[in-house]
Amino acid sequence: MDPMSMGAIGAVLGAVGSGMANEAGRWAWESAGGVVRRIAGREVVAPTTPGQLTEVAHLVHDRVRNDPQLARAWTLFAQGVPAQGAMSGTFAGRPGLPASPRFFTDRQEALKALDKEATRAFDGRPRLALLHGPEGIGTSTLAIHWGWRQQARFPDGQLYADLRTLGPDAALGTLLRQLGLPDEEIPPAAADRADLFRSCLSDRRLLLVLDHAQSAGQVRALLTSAPGVVTVVVARQPLAGLDALRVPVGPLARKDAKQLLTDLVGKPAIGAARATLPGVLDRCAGSPYALRAAAPRLTAEVPSPESPAADPARDAVGRAAEDSYRLLPPAAARLYRLAGLYAWPALDAAAAARAADLDEADATRLLEELAAALLLDPTEVGRYRYRPAVRAHAERTAAATDGIAACSAAVTRTVEHYLHLAVGAAQAALPESWRVPAGTSPISYGDRGTAVAALTAEAQNLVQAVCAAEEFNDWDTVVRLCQALWPLQLKAGHHDILLPALQAGARTADAHFPGSRTAGSLHAQLAHTYTELRRWDEAEPEAVAAARDEQAAGHTRGHASAVEFLGLLRLRQWRFTEAHDCFDEAYRILDGIGPTDEGAADLPRARALLERHRGRALRGLGRREEARDHLEQALCFFRATGEAYNTARTLTDLAETHLDEAEFTAALPLVEEAIASLGQENAGYHLAHLRRLRERCVSRG
Repeated sequence: MDPMSMGAIGAVLGAVGSGMANEAGRWAWESAGGVVRRIAGREVVAPTTPGQLTEVAHLVHDRVRNDPQLARAWTLFAQGVPAQGAMSGTFAGRPGLPASPRFFTDRQEALKALDKEATRAFDGRPRLALLHGPEGIGTSTLAIHWGWRQQARFPDGQLYADLRTLGPDAALGTLLRQLGLPDEEIPPAAADRADLFRSCLSDRRLLLVLDHAQSAGQVRALLTSAPGVVTVVVARQPLAGLDALRVPVGPLARKDAKQLLTDLVGKPAIGAARATLPGVLDRCAGSPYALRAAAPRLTAEVPSPESPAADPARDAVGRAAEDSYRLLPPAAARLYRLAGLYAWPALDAAAAARAADLDEADATRLLEELAAALLLDPTEVGRYRYRPAVRAHAERTAAATDGIAACSAAVTRTVEHYLHLAVGAAQAALPESWRVPAGTSPISYGDRGTAVAALTAEAQNLVQAVCAAEEFNDWDTVVRLCQALWPLQLKAGHHDILLPALQAGARTADAHFPGSRTAGSLHAQLAHTYTELRRWDEAEPEAVAAARDEQAAGHTRGHASAVEFLGLLRLRQWRFTEAHDCFDEAYRILDGIGPTDEGAADLPRARALLERHRGRALRGLGRREEARDHLEQALCFFRATGEAYNTARTLTDLAETHLDEAEFTAALPLVEEAIASLGQENAGYHLAHLRRLRERCVSRG
């Protein structure tokens, strides 16, 4: 393709925009803004929609096609943009489904329907089937069983996403990780993730299973029309608006229900249970889950009859939970009730122990008992989750057995556990940050990496803890939990998962802590996540609110940081003049901190960071000599203090100011020093970016 064609220019801009998840991607985006400004002869606001990107591509195309100098500037920039997925190369491994159960009975008609959809002649319509049926009826098992049975049809593997706790953006991230892409290559924006996902699947033969879907809207962004992909959606109800082959899944016939029980317990046990078997089959109503739960207690006394239900299959899970619950020892029964009071995405023994006020070792043992009774589903090693209908039973039983006060205390203890975990991890992950909540925590971590890993592992539970604290009107806990998420935002991302919690934090701060440092901090955190998700129109008022609240609180360091952040947002938007003005203003605000004032010790580093940001803004404006002056000042500080990562970042900025003018010889030693500085840092993507810069310098120098 002609590199000066509209298509090629649009492809470069699209690749740069979708690659902003890592530091190198953000560099490339700012560089693109500077190049576009130079070519246009004026400032051009960064595109945020496909239509706006096309307009920018048109502008660049019209200017470069008749101006060799501008064409050269564009070519120099475009040559430094890596192809999407360049770091991961071919996808790692062959993704697979969860394990299929040992015994599977009947469903022949549904299996034939899936076979037919998977093998029909492709005519542009996605190969898409919707399995739907009440909870516990075996829809997920059917999808997984069929997928494993048909694995020869899918040589590129099978993808699986559980949509119970995932929105479309987070689900796309999960699926891209299964394909082998690391977090740093997963685009932050939902549209870019969807485009990349479809691109990855375009020439592949694989199965995509989307389990526990709740709406057509949740699924639509995950669909592809690639001819080699078969998608199976699993839901409790038919999803209106989803154009799929609908495959209803109903109760097992009585003979098949008996066969499943026979497979599970053996013929001798079935014979011994001859007297109770009819009642068990009636009570299970053809639900595979209820049958599996009933298998260990076939000879137990049949519960007294209940009034007939409108749909026995839909109540079978609740009846099975009740029957299993009645046989639990008291300690296991209490843990079952109290841990099920809130919809925690994945409980571990530490959280369950706090819910029931137990020793963690006892909680570990009891969780295993509950899983053996099928009252909990294991999700990964040491973690468990309730089925919705089972959790509803646990919640009803807790209210009746333990009372409102005990139930409230159990949820409060669990939230407190997550607060202690988050604060302890945040303090270990980012001890130098004034944004991290103060105070002691009984949970501590030995190093930064372990602390960030703990926050990452508990991200969904921490979000749910924020929701629970908000529901309980525990405003202090809401804001402290949100503040403790800052290291996770900064070091690991997961912005799509954290967004609801941060929105709750900002909402709580405005209602209960207006004009405070707390409000300023939470608005800044929300602005950061909106920015990383490329939702810049929503980030801007949050950054402005952060500056307003920090100023009202008299927190000079926080005020300067909020204005600085607004400048960083302006860099992303290619509004370089405004960015430079923000950095100048932040510098002036810092001048108001006296030698004995709070934040004085941090002033030299804060000013060095602002010098670097000033240099970036000036580079975007094409004022490269001034940019180098500011970058050199920042570099002197970071070299002197031994900050390897910021030294490398500033060296990279300096190198790229030279590369803007094709000064390869001047850029090369800066790139080499930056690579050396990162020798002990975990910065694979920055190093990859620097190596590409070095290749450009060597090949063109």
